[in-house]
Amino acid sequence: PNLMCTYSLEENLKPRVKWLKELGMKYSQVVKTIAKFPQLMGCSLEGNLKPKVQWLKSLGMDGSQVAKIIVRFPRLMGSYSLEDNLK
Repeated sequence: PNLMCTYSLEENLKPRVKWLKELGMKYSQVVKTIAKFPQLMGCSLEGNLKPKVQWLKSLGMDGSQVAKIIVRFPRLMGSYSLEDNLK
């Protein structure tokens, strides 16, 4: 099923695409990530995505390393707790 049609371009897609590119992803990587896990576009930036990135950075990763992880494993950015699941 095409889940992308349920997301608002202005409220969901543009801010998240911009944020992913600011992390260091190339546009092609953003497209690949969204194709693998379209639900990412519905995740809260402030309540979910940014805190997870901050947690990964607190482990010593830089932005480009975090971006690579998201491209390879976009489901990690889903709604469950990374910290609880990776302990």
